[in-house]
Amino acid sequence: MSLPLVELTAYLDDCLDVPRFSDYCPNGLQVQGRDRVGRLASGVTANQALLDAAVAWGADAVLVHHGYFWRGESPRVTGMKRRRLATLLGHDLSLLAYHLPLDAHPRWGNNARLGELLGIPLDRQEPLQPGDASAVGCIATLAQPQPAQALVDSLRQISGRAPLHIGAPEQAVARLAWCTGAAQGYLEAALAAGADLYVTGEASEQTVHIAREEGIGFIAAGHHATERYGVQALGEHLAQHFAIEHRYFDIDNPV
Repeated sequence: MSLPLVELTAYLDDCLDVPRFSDYCPNGLQVQGRDRVGRLASGVTANQALLDAAVAWGADAVLVHHGYFWRGESPRVTGMKRRRLATLLGHDLSLLAYHLPLDAHPRWGNNARLGELLGIPLDRQEPLQPGDASAVGCIATLAQPQPAQALVDSLRQISGRAPLHIGAPEQAVARLAWCTGAAQGYLEAALAAGADLYVTGEASEQTVHIAREEGIGFIAAGHHATERYGVQALGEHLAQHFAIEHRYFDIDNPV
């Protein structure tokens, strides 16, 4: 089975509520390829290795969380950017990218999926900053308080890597906040929302001091590692909904 690229794009734009977000990049179809999509490859970032894997598999389109044309980057098509675009255009391969809309989706989003993997059902997940229409991040009251170390262990099992944990292993966590990727800047929002511990992907130098001095636990579990799950869930949904083939390619990234 296959469907028109324009239909797939319209469905994704609508499902992910793209107009709601003021983002750092264009969301939706970034590079147009062939008119129909029967094979959809997905991955976290549209790097060269992912594009090469998609071409080798015979994909018609690639769906990612991190695409191209970021605010503030050079508009010149040279070097790495030229090679990536040449691969897409040379193989008539479309690129669809959704950044904040994929972080925020209440079912297929990165945060929704990470919460589920941590054992928090979707109906228990609340927005971390409910007054901000384009904000991402979640908070939840756990069914049973648990020590911080148990969450560290869960994230290690989920991600296959050792998270960075700032705080006491025995700290009791009743209220957990999280936001995938490079969302260390939301630590103070988590604190204001009453979280005992905050989970994200990356850490900055000042993050450690804020966590220690404010008494909130902090875990950095990896940018790539925390953002694998939304694009997989979305790709699987599209495969079922449209009866197309989908394959997720995990291009390892230690950050």
